[in-house]
Amino acid sequence: MARHRTLARRRAGVLAAATAALTLAGTAPASAGAAGPAGPPASAGAPGTAVPPEPAGPAGAPEAAAVPDVAVLPDAAAVPETGWPLRRAAGLPRGHDVSSYQKRVDWAAARAKGARFVYIKATESTTYRNPSFSGQYSGARKAGLYRGAYHFALPDRSTGAEQAAYFVRHGGDWRADGRTLPPALDIEYNPYSAKHACYGLGKARMVRWIRSFSDEIKRETGRRPVIYTTAQWWKQCTGNSRAFSSSHALWIARHGTARPGALPGGWRYWTFWQYAVEGRLPGDQNLFNGSLSRLRVLARGR
Repeated sequence: MARHRTLARRRAGVLAAATAALTLAGTAPASAGAAGPAGPPASAGAPGTAVPPEPAGPAGAPEAAAVPDVAVLPDAAAVPETGWPLRRAAGLPRGHDVSSYQKRVDWAAARAKGARFVYIKATESTTYRNPSFSGQYSGARKAGLYRGAYHFALPDRSTGAEQAAYFVRHGGDWRADGRTLPPALDIEYNPYSAKHACYGLGKARMVRWIRSFSDEIKRETGRRPVIYTTAQWWKQCTGNSRAFSSSHALWIARHGTARPGALPGGWRYWTFWQYAVEGRLPGDQNLFNGSLSRLRVLARGR
C-alpha cells in the first residue's frame, strides 16, 4: 500500500475501479475511509506505494485483560468475508491510509467527510522513514481519529526482527490510550522487481520472516501486528500459510469489486478492507469490519 497506484497493486489485480468508488460513495456513510500503507521506493524517495517503501518503500504494553490481537467482532456489525454486497458497507466506519505522497493532510476536513480511522506509513525496510509521519500522526490524533502506523516490508533487505525493531523506533510503537491502533505490516508484491514478486524467498522462508517480524513487534509493544496483504500474494509467496490467522488481524486489499472476496490463509473474517486507492478521503479508502465501539476495543487491546 506504500505507493499510489504502484506496480505491486497492478500486478495484484487490485487497482481501484471508478465504478466501485462511485458505488461506495453513494451508499457508504461519511464515516468510512481509505486505508493502506503507501510510500515511495527507498531508492527514489517517492511517495507512498501499494505496500512498498516510501522512498524505497498504509502505535506501551497491553493491559492485563488484553484479548487476542485479531479483532474479534461478535456484534451485529461483523459480516462474512465472502458474498457480502458493497451496498451493506453503509454502516461500517470509514478510514484511509496515507504516506509521504499525501504530505499535508487536512485532517479536520477528512473527519468531516467521514474518516474515523487512518493508518500512516512510518517506515520501509531499515533505511526509510516517512518525512511527513510525525505531523501526519499528531494531526490525525488532534482531529479525533483512531490512528496507527504501518511498515512496508522488504524481506530481501534484512530480517523480520530487524525491520520490526526499526519500525518501532520510528513510529510503530503502540500505547494503550484507546486511540492508537495496533502496528501494521504491509507485505505484498515487490514494487522494485517484477521478477521477484516474493523477494527471492521461498514460501517457508517467507513465513519465517513474517513470524520474526511479528514476534519482535509483540516483544516490544505487547501487540501482534495487523497484516496487510492480498489473497493472491499470500497464496503465491507463503503457500497460503494458516500460521497467522488465529492471532493476527487481517487487512485485506481488493479493489474495484463489490466484496472483499475469499480470504487467504485460514482467516475467517477481515478486520480492515482496502477497497480503493482513491475516493472522498486522502489516500487509499478503507472500511472497518465492525462498529465504532469495536474499533475502540481493537485500539485499547481489550
